[in-house]
Amino acid sequence: MQSDAKKLVKKHQELTHSEMVKVVSHVQRDKDEWILNTVMIEGCEVPFKFKRKQQYKNLKGARVNITYYPAVEAVAGMDFEIMNVVRIKVA
Repeated sequence: MQSDAKKLVKKHQELTHSEMVKVVSHVQRDKDEWILNTVMIEGCEVPFKFKRKQQYKNLKGARVNITYYPAVEAVAGMDFEIMNVVRIKVA
């Protein structure tokens, strides 16, 4: 039986799945009624972002399995590459 992550990647070609990656930084901040989470992964200079309705446990130093897709975010007229997280789970 395939895992949920493998089903997602098979169904949506733009998704990427990484396993056992180490989180070096995890920041949470309020935005309207959402909590914005930004995660930095060891060996990668692009931030991984996701939203939740509630606070998430601190992932700093944890190993996670993460499913994401690349995107571009405009800040002050400049484009920055980010990764939008679809699924994140502590390994």
